[in-house]
Amino acid sequence: MEPLLSIPGVESVSLQVGDAAEQARAAVAAGLLIDPMAGVNDFADTAAIAAHLDLVIAVDTSVAHLAAAIGRPVWMLSRSDACWRWFRGRDDSPWYPTMRLYRQDSPGDWAPVMARLGHDLAAAAAARDQNCAEALSRKARPGW
Repeated sequence: MEPLLSIPGVESVSLQVGDAAEQARAAVAAGLLIDPMAGVNDFADTAAIAAHLDLVIAVDTSVAHLAAAIGRPVWMLSRSDACWRWFRGRDDSPWYPTMRLYRQDSPGDWAPVMARLGHDLAAAAAARDQNCAEALSRKARPGW
């Protein structure tokens, strides 16, 4: 996921704990990733952090389910042989209306998945920035 950390307009936050959090240490040290998890004691704390994020990107973990269950947008990376609950041939979830699936086409091949996700994330960030600029422009007009 490291290439995603350098997309303009995107600030990344790690929601990993335990051994998995070690994978992110270099990115945190380099200032590419924010890690607020030191003070997290339970899922309520994690949900509180996720509630303030624009988007959660995760693999099929408890964090993906938690964020989607509280209505946050979630882009979930899924293996080609994913669990039955993600069905086949679709990129949405009947269980979580705010979830979008990014599924491998073949086992172990994450490169195309990450390329699609990176493209979509860059486009979403650019659209958000454009919408903010337009809103500021409207506010600056006389009569507001």
